[in-house]
Amino acid sequence: METGTTKQAALIIGAGDATGGAIAKRFAQEGLIACATRRSVDKLQPLIDEIRAAGGQAYGFASDARKEEAVIKLVDDIERDIAPIEVMVFNIGANVPCSILEETARKYFKIWEMATFSAFLVGREVAKRMVARGRGTIIFTGATAGLRGSANFASFAGAKHALRALAQSMARELGPLGIHVAHVVVDGAIDTAFIRDSFPERYALKDQDGILNPDHIAGNYWHLHQQPRDAWTHELDLRPWIERW
Repeated sequence: METGTTKQAALIIGAGDATGGAIAKRFAQEGLIACATRRSVDKLQPLIDEIRAAGGQAYGFASDARKEEAVIKLVDDIERDIAPIEVMVFNIGANVPCSILEETARKYFKIWEMATFSAFLVGREVAKRMVARGRGTIIFTGATAGLRGSANFASFAGAKHALRALAQSMARELGPLGIHVAHVVVDGAIDTAFIRDSFPERYALKDQDGILNPDHIAGNYWHLHQQPRDAWTHELDLRPWIERW
C-alpha cells in the first residue's frame, strides 16, 4: 500500500481475464497503482476500466516479456512515469500438453521462453530497482508441473521446474537484501471461461468450491505481500479441497 504520500506500483505480468486480472484488481483495491501487461493492450481495457470505475488507479501495457529490450523499457517507463514498483507478479501461462513423441523443438523452446526466460528477464529488472530501495515483493505463479512431470507435459513441466528453481535462487540471494521472493503452486482448475466451455463437468463443481476462485487466489497474493519479514513464506500451495495431490 502507499506509504504516506509515496505512490507504489504493482506490476502484473500476464494480467489475463481470470487470475492475473483478479490480482491486479486486488492490489489496486489496496491502494497500489496496478500496471497490467498482456501481449495485446486492447484486451486489457475492460480490466483497466473496471479498476478505475471502482476508484483505483491502473495502466495497461502491451508487452512481450520474452524480449529483453521490451522488458527493460517497460520497467524503466513505469519507474520513471508512474511509481516505484513495490511488487511484481509474474503470471504468464504456458500450459500446452503434447506427447513427447510429437513435440517440436520450436514449441518446446517457446514454452520455456514464456514460462521461464521471461520470468528471469522481468525478475532481474525489477530486482535491480528493489535492491536499491531495500524492499519489495516478487511473486511467481507456478504449477504442480513444477513439482512433478506428468505424461504429455514434458515442455510445460520442464519450464515450470526451471521457474521454481529461479524463484528459489532469487529468494536465497535477494531475501537478505530485503526482497521477499515467493513461488505459488496453483493446483487445480480455475474459474475461467475456458474451463466452463471446455470442461463442463469440472466446472459444475464450482458450487462445491471444487475449482479455484481467482479472487481467492488474489487474496493469497496480497497476504504474501503483507507478510512481515520475520515470517516470510517462500512457497505456497493453493488447491481446492477436492483436488488430488
